[in-house]
Amino acid sequence: MSAVTAVTPGSAATAAAAPSLTSVFVGLKLALLRNGLRGSSKRKAAFIGSFVFAMLCAAALLLLLTLLRGHVHAGTVTVLLTGILALAWAFMPLFFAAGDDTLDPSRLVMLPLRPRPLVRALLVSSLVGIGPLFTVCLAIGSVVAVAQGPAGWAAGVVAVPLVLLVCVALARAVATANVRLLTSRKGRDLALLSGLLIAVGAQLVNFGAQRLTQAGGLTSLEPVEAVVRWLPPATAVGMVDSVAAGAYGRAAAQLLLTLAALAGLVWAWERSLTRLMVSPDGSTIAAAGPVKEHAPGGGLWRLLPGGRTGTAMQRSLRYVVRDPKTKSAWVTALAIGVIVPVFNALQGTGSVYLACFGAGMLGVQMYNQFGQDYSAFWMIAQTISTPRDAYVELRARAAALALVTVPYSVVVTVVTAWLVDNWAALPQALGLTLALLGAMLCTGALTSAHYPYSIPSEGAFKNVVPGQAGLAWTGIFGGMVAAALLCAPLIGVTIWLHMAGHESLLWLLLPAGVAWGALATWAGLRLSAPVVARKLPEILQAVSKG
Repeated sequence: MSAVTAVTPGSAATAAAAPSLTSVFVGLKLALLRNGLRGSSKRKAAFIGSFVFAMLCAAALLLLLTLLRGHVHAGTVTVLLTGILALAWAFMPLFFAAGDDTLDPSRLVMLPLRPRPLVRALLVSSLVGIGPLFTVCLAIGSVVAVAQGPAGWAAGVVAVPLVLLVCVALARAVATANVRLLTSRKGRDLALLSGLLIAVGAQLVNFGAQRLTQAGGLTSLEPVEAVVRWLPPATAVGMVDSVAAGAYGRAAAQLLLTLAALAGLVWAWERSLTRLMVSPDGSTIAAAGPVKEHAPGGGLWRLLPGGRTGTAMQRSLRYVVRDPKTKSAWVTALAIGVIVPVFNALQGTGSVYLACFGAGMLGVQMYNQFGQDYSAFWMIAQTISTPRDAYVELRARAAALALVTVPYSVVVTVVTAWLVDNWAALPQALGLTLALLGAMLCTGALTSAHYPYSIPSEGAFKNVVPGQAGLAWTGIFGGMVAAALLCAPLIGVTIWLHMAGHESLLWLLLPAGVAWGALATWAGLRLSAPVVARKLPEILQAVSKG
């Protein structure tokens, strides 16, 4: 008993002297931010530049929201801005997780830490950074724009920290639930597609702004705002607006909803963190049963031709699924090829001929075929010894691309014709689209043979090794100009038929375009095959520099 009495005071003194877990994590986060200013000059410039840019945006937004005070639609704007901010907090970690190592709680699984204190420490430390500071500025500006009277300002004092806490808890809960994805190859693929998301988002914002102007201003957003104001954390700003309007019952309901959302997010975060800390990942689990063998020719692959053609087609299609850079290029081309004609049609400025844009975007994927193999091209080069081998290899790659692009082009053209309500122009537009696709396949094969270049395997956004940029631009833009010239006769016939009043003959452009595209593809493959067989050592050297 005396021994216990002797040990207990010492243990209490040690526990009192030890810093709390929260203060340790806050200190670590500050150290990470401080170390950002001690790295290389590029890293320091990036950190300072991002901080200055974020603060300038925050200051401008705060000023604009302050000027909005007293406006009849101030509540609509602030509620929607808060909703958009929460959406950014939820999805940004999925696309830019590599920018913040603290988003990966799997780094802490070997430490003797309990989930609940860890959640508390991570939540507090997450309040330190550029993102939280920007969020606080937007929340303060929103409160200033809508608060009225002492009760409104008191509600605003509660709303600002609630907005910040819900956003941070939302980001942490999403990141923890998807931490296996964020640290996997699929997560890196997702990061590569973030540029596409930004491009699509910019188009959506542009389209929304135009529709907003045509629909009569901010009044058209009120139905959307009526829904968003009941979605946390926009409910916190909606609470301030409700108090300013004297609707105290509605404000109380929005406050309770915000608190419940915060509690639910923290609970979900703690649950995901507990599962992460006690459950092993796939790399530490032994196989529970026999390993399933996946035959290379199984499944849908059996529908491909046999021999070298089917093998090369399967290899090219697998690149689209497995290689991050190839996947990014394909998804970007597929998405933008739809966005341009569809959005123009929805805005009332569309034309069925804009469907050709998608064929052009996808046709570029035929360029630099051998560089897309990276260093593995030397294995393929061992199987090419004659022009016939080169022709079969290029034909298979073109067939793999056509397997996706031809039905895609048909669907986009039909959808565009439906949106612009111009079914009469569908045959000619589809014919021109397929002719352009064939021309792009032709020039893609030729530029792959004459202007090969290396694609670096590292770096998400590096597509040309240093010293070969001029070669790449020459091949791409030269090939695109040549493809346009190849389609010039068919375009000339289309214009002549319109000007001569022979609209009844325009349907002939569909079979003519199919034949023209097929002939152009065949000619390009035939002309490039001897060049590939003859210049194979030079091509191998060019694509192996990365």
